[in-house]
Amino acid sequence: MASSHVTCCIVGCGPAGAILGYLLARAGVDVLVLEKHEDFLRDFRGDTIHPSTAQLMDELGLGPEFNALPLRHSDTLSVVTDDGEFTVADFRRGSGRPLGFLPQWDFLNFVVEQARRYPDFSLRMRTEVVDLVRQGGRVTGVHVRDQDGTTSTITADLVVAADGRDSVIRSQSGLRLVSFGAPMDVLWFRLSRTGSDPRNAFGRLAPGRLLIMIDRDDYWQVGYIIRKGGLDDLRAKGLAAFRQQIVSLTGFVGDRANEIVDWDDIALLRVQLHRLRRWWRPGLLCIGDAAHAMSPVGGVGINLAIQDAVATARILAGPLRRRRLSSVHLARVQVRRALPAILTQAVQRVIQKRVLARVLTGEVGQRAPAGLRLIDRTPALQAIPAWAIGRGVLPEHAPPHPKER
Repeated sequence: MASSHVTCCIVGCGPAGAILGYLLARAGVDVLVLEKHEDFLRDFRGDTIHPSTAQLMDELGLGPEFNALPLRHSDTLSVVTDDGEFTVADFRRGSGRPLGFLPQWDFLNFVVEQARRYPDFSLRMRTEVVDLVRQGGRVTGVHVRDQDGTTSTITADLVVAADGRDSVIRSQSGLRLVSFGAPMDVLWFRLSRTGSDPRNAFGRLAPGRLLIMIDRDDYWQVGYIIRKGGLDDLRAKGLAAFRQQIVSLTGFVGDRANEIVDWDDIALLRVQLHRLRRWWRPGLLCIGDAAHAMSPVGGVGINLAIQDAVATARILAGPLRRRRLSSVHLARVQVRRALPAILTQAVQRVIQKRVLARVLTGEVGQRAPAGLRLIDRTPALQAIPAWAIGRGVLPEHAPPHPKER
């Protein structure tokens, strides 16, 4: 079995893995990112560009190139009920920047392109991790398998698990996971968009039903919230009945609901809400969804993952570069990033229990909830959810360039 060595091996080239790889290579750390897929072209991945991410691009000097990408922006988020439309977040007040939307494959390709400018960055696509390498109670690398079946070993001073909520690395590490459950799953699908349709992203609330629509210029990305495990009941009623629900909720979609030809056009996201008690063990660190899977509530999972990557690079780049990394440094990452994860999940759990669970059982939705009305009538309050979504608890800033140290 062939073997190679790198200073840091990152498993998973999602937002957290890509950003961490870029920042470590920028700091002069020999880093290898592994991605099991052959490209980033997968539908219905989170593609929100939060104000904190846009600011990070500016701080890294990448703003002009990043803003040249096909970004779409929304100054506000609203919820539509049978009583009308209510604004719940105004990003002009809460963060000073609009909420952005960009297909995740465009974002990842951009970050990887920038990272490849540094000689210490490498990316291997179509490479799947099959096991951890351990020595004396320490993780010292990974065993991998390429698409053609070739196996090899990569040893590293540090392995970072950034491979998502179903992390293979986390499951093999023995780290303890605490799950909180969720009352819902999400069905994602596309519908074409016309010039007369509403602009921006919005949610549609009705008794027993909740729909999210995100403007993608020539199409809508639609998320239909169902109760946990409720897909079989929905399928039993038939696709025609499902299409009719979409038409009744939106009003303007009409015959475009027939673009849902069969159930294969719909992707199921099984919502998870959990986090690790400890994010690390000697030689291994988990970040992003691998450390703390977020509910879709607020769409903040990507933001926390990117913020984790920035903090990780700032804390670990120096020790990695000097080959003096210890478990104390890994613990510092968790100390820095645990509070934002814990507080965000606590808020999500409250919203799931007191709002979403009641919506899905039909208890809420006939009239707009009182809290929704209050926020809509009080513009100053709209800054609070905008700040929570757009920046979050303890936002991170770009580490200084090594030449500036």
